[in-house]
Amino acid sequence: MAPTVGYWGKPTSTLDWCETNYEVSFYIAEFWNTISNLMMIIPPIIAARHSWKDSNNTEHRVTLSYLALLCVGIGSWCFHMTLRYEMQLLDELPMIWGSIVFVYALVEAYTPPGVHHPKLILGLALYCFFVTVIYVTMKNPIIHQIAYGFLVLILLYKATQVAWKCDKWSKQMVVFGTVTYAAGFLLWNIDNHFCFHLGYLMFFS
Repeated sequence: MAPTVGYWGKPTSTLDWCETNYEVSFYIAEFWNTISNLMMIIPPIIAARHSWKDSNNTEHRVTLSYLALLCVGIGSWCFHMTLRYEMQLLDELPMIWGSIVFVYALVEAYTPPGVHHPKLILGLALYCFFVTVIYVTMKNPIIHQIAYGFLVLILLYKATQVAWKCDKWSKQMVVFGTVTYAAGFLLWNIDNHFCFHLGYLMFFS
């Protein structure tokens, strides 16, 4: 039987996922949720390195997008490893701040290199700032989910706009990305809202 409390102590996060805590390792609260984040850590490191080395042909916003995804992966690793509230913020807030990097990169997709829009940067930063203050103050996960979902809708809209001006492969990638993200969102909600029922079924299986 897995210990109820492991190395990081009793969970203080506002969310505790369906995976049994400390079942695999005394030092990792949710082992499989933790190591799955390697897919958001290793590829962005490789991509950012290649992007940086080819900086003459790649704009900095592309490299920043890879680094933003890397920050989310590291934050998510720390959150699922510890289930501490501080680490939960390290996971969730980079999702908001990282998403505005993606939004900016897509909005500026057809902007000439070296041209920037300070008003857009300021507006996105203010959005993240106010979301951060409200979320940290109220500590309600629904606030994060709504704020993040709003950015995802913008990303989907802009990605579709950009891709439809490109080749067939780009369009297929947008469709594939949308389907896989929707599937992930569905599984995330099942884990989040029906954990008790899943555990009940597993107990009698």
